[in-house]
Amino acid sequence: MMERNPDDSVHDEQSGANGNAAGTEKTTHVEEAIEKEDTKRENGKEEGGKESVSKKVRRRSRKVDAAGSENEDVKEETLPDGDDSILPPVDYSGYTKNELVETLALIIDNRPPAEIRNDIDRIKALFYKKLKTESDERKNKFLTEGGKIEEYRAWVDPSEARVKHLLEKYKERKSDYNRVQDAEKFENLKKKYDIIDKIKELVNREESINKTFHEFRSLQNEWHSIGIVPQNSLKDLWENYHHHVEIFYDYIKINKELRDLDLKKNLESKIILCEKAEELLLEPNPVNAFRTLQDYHNHWREIGPVPQESKNEIWERFKEATSQINKRHHEYFEKQKDEQRKNLEAKIAICEEVEAVNALEIKNFRDFDEKAEKVVALQKMWRRIGFAPKKQNNKVYQRFRDACDNFFEKKRGFYADNKELQQNNLQMKIELCIQAEALQNSTDWKTSSDALIKLQKEWKEIGPVPRKQSEKCWKRFRKACDHFFNRKAEYFAELDTSYEDNLKAKQAVIEELEKFEPGADVQAAFDRLKELQKKWTEIGFVPFNMKDEITTRYRNALNKEFDMLKIGDDDKSILKYKTKLDNLKTNPKASRKLRNERDKFVTKIKQLEGDIVLWENNIGFFAKSPNADTMIHEVEEKIEHAKKMIKTLEEKIKMIDQSGLDE
Repeated sequence: MMERNPDDSVHDEQSGANGNAAGTEKTTHVEEAIEKEDTKRENGKEEGGKESVSKKVRRRSRKVDAAGSENEDVKEETLPDGDDSILPPVDYSGYTKNELVETLALIIDNRPPAEIRNDIDRIKALFYKKLKTESDERKNKFLTEGGKIEEYRAWVDPSEARVKHLLEKYKERKSDYNRVQDAEKFENLKKKYDIIDKIKELVNREESINKTFHEFRSLQNEWHSIGIVPQNSLKDLWENYHHHVEIFYDYIKINKELRDLDLKKNLESKIILCEKAEELLLEPNPVNAFRTLQDYHNHWREIGPVPQESKNEIWERFKEATSQINKRHHEYFEKQKDEQRKNLEAKIAICEEVEAVNALEIKNFRDFDEKAEKVVALQKMWRRIGFAPKKQNNKVYQRFRDACDNFFEKKRGFYADNKELQQNNLQMKIELCIQAEALQNSTDWKTSSDALIKLQKEWKEIGPVPRKQSEKCWKRFRKACDHFFNRKAEYFAELDTSYEDNLKAKQAVIEELEKFEPGADVQAAFDRLKELQKKWTEIGFVPFNMKDEITTRYRNALNKEFDMLKIGDDDKSILKYKTKLDNLKTNPKASRKLRNERDKFVTKIKQLEGDIVLWENNIGFFAKSPNADTMIHEVEEKIEHAKKMIKTLEEKIKMIDQSGLDE
């Protein structure tokens, strides 16, 4: 997008704002004063005129010249009703040579020349690129087979002649189209000058004012219904028109009272336009605000003059709002360019990460799985990054896609080459399933629990199995384990009837917590809370139906007191987790839950360590960016936060290992 001065769209507009005396309202007021009976009929004409104009939806790309003379660069094209969207360009890069020729013929025969210029250029460039590549391949093949360069005869592709014929046909159609357009514009210019001549003749009539006004209104409606004219004639045309309209108003000698009323109405209309323009400053989308502003400028131009004493003031107000909106529009696209440049740098860094993974020599399943997780994480990161600049966006995406495809193709090849190993792993896991099924109905809770836990560890150490059998085999093993541990949980749940005393003791601890007063000494309060924690853990089981309620009540009361103490968030997190471990001692399923949770912590630590390595690598790439300091600072904050989280997770893992509940 071209850079624009925020004031470009309003320069010189004031000089012509007064000249538009052909407003619809002015004529309506005068006719009401001359003959009220004509009001209904004239309003009907005005609505009809608006309806005919509303059917023409035009998109303008120009600097708004508010002089009313419309001496700006104008691009107009008729769009489908209700459709202001711009279709993205077709990507022809994947077309074959013949498909390009057929597409070229199709669009030349079926679409207007003005719409297909970019498509023609891109198809032409791709065709000759493919043609040159094919010609070079033929030449290289001739030389490779022992031919001499001086004996080689250039190959002529028959489709090239058709392309040249189609391009010549397009050139002729484009020339014809431009001729028709130019002829239409000059015809419109002639019609408008004829209307000006007729307005000039009105001042020499000696007929009734009522009849003269009717004819004047008819000429105005005809003027607005005529299409566009040559660009270089716009300024003189509008100045001529406004000049003779002013002469006409002077000729009919509108009385000062009606003229003042008309000027006042024009002022009110322009004040409303100013308010609408100022409201656009609150529009969150600068592009929508800019487009709406162009409509307001066109409306401003159609409104007639205002009282002399208000002319400068109302114009300066409208100009100020316009300047701010144009400035926002300019800044929006500049900011978008900066963001896209940053996105490009981040995407290039990700490409290099994946390419570095591809350069590694991976020899086992575990390493492939770890690298696959890393590539998938990079893919997720890629999706969170916005668009790169248009010229580089497709190129950098193709680079990333090729790198990812290469890795996964390499991974598939490795797995395919190691099918025998996977079959052996499957056999070992089936044997573990048989052993687990033999233990699932055992009542020796301790011994069988230890045996199943050992089987689960062995399961994790065995490598991958064929994908088709993986899920089925895992469900079989898990079903046997779950069957045993569910039976074990039901068995211990029946012992709840002997736990009433423990329930009363724990209720007493909770009441003591709820009445707890920390006092001024934070350390002393902290030690007292730890004593209450210890006291709670020394109490045995409670009735099963009260377990969740009493545990939740205890946890909420303890967390509330910890939150009131002025200690670090990390310390609070560790203490709360210790409370959670103490509560799990009463849960028969605690062992399995803690194993799962420990595995999650280990996985999270690995992920964070991988993120830290990635972020530290990215700092080196960001150093080349113009906004390096800000980006590096943000990444360093992420790294610091990740290190703190790793430390907290390691402490929790240590607490799990020391609790003995995961055995």
